[in-house]
Amino acid sequence: MSNPVKEYFQSRIGSDLGDFTPPFSRWLGGTLLEVSDKHVTMEFTVREDMANPVQMMHGGVHAAIIDEMTGMMVASLGLPNLYVSISLTVDFVSKAKIGEKIIAKATLDKQGMTIMNTSCELRNLDGQLLSRGSCNLVNTNKDRAYSK
Repeated sequence: MSNPVKEYFQSRIGSDLGDFTPPFSRWLGGTLLEVSDKHVTMEFTVREDMANPVQMMHGGVHAAIIDEMTGMMVASLGLPNLYVSISLTVDFVSKAKIGEKIIAKATLDKQGMTIMNTSCELRNLDGQLLSRGSCNLVNTNKDRAYSK
């Protein structure tokens, strides 16, 4: 069965999401590294406009990346309906400095017809865990628009 979202994401490996990218996602930036049946992985660079007063990546940016990644994970399934986040829990473990590259890997933990359970970890290039989160997404029963 054809999955146009996954195919599009896979065509963008090594770059951003191109025309498909919503404005907030463009602000986060990021380069797609992997898209598989249960994982989506992207690399982000911590910029000054993502930092808190002590020049570390703001906790809200950690949460935003986790939310974005888990949404992309569910979108990559190519399901006909739109799923949206209904809960997000984040554990902050370590810091990321301005200029540092981080890897975000989202995983589909459980696929249901109504609720999707997902998780995401942010790590630095040395593999050190920076933050981890879990997100539940609910089926809105509204058609998902795949067009750019």
